Amino acid sequence: MSYVDGFVLAVPKANLDAYKKMAGNAGAVWKEHGALAYVECVADDVPYGELTSFPRAVQAKDDETVIFAWVVYESRQSRDAVMAKVMADERLKMDWSTMPFDGKRMIFGGFQPFIEL
Repeated sequence: MSYVDGFVLAVPKANLDAYKKMAGNAGAVWKEHGALAYVECVADDVPYGELTSFPRAVQAKDDETVIFAWVVYESRQSRDAVMAKVMADERLKMDWSTMPFDGKRMIFGGFQPFIEL
């Protein structure tokens, strides 16, 4: 069964084009190093909930939009190997202070699927 990394983050709407360019480059690198799929989605129908929601989870401001993304790998072992290569890849070395989003509010983690249809 596969393995999935998931990400949720807030991107200033003014930086969305820069984020999309960065994500496109990152996705190509992930796939080159062995990821099976790389998907980035911009919020379309994510209401601000009373208790919890995607915007609340990343403390999205009025001038920001939520990004929901995931990467699929063959297995957890494959993910660990791919991630090591991705993190060492010079094409993805960036200065966090110039990123088009606030990385401190990004939520991410690895998930073991239990149903795949």
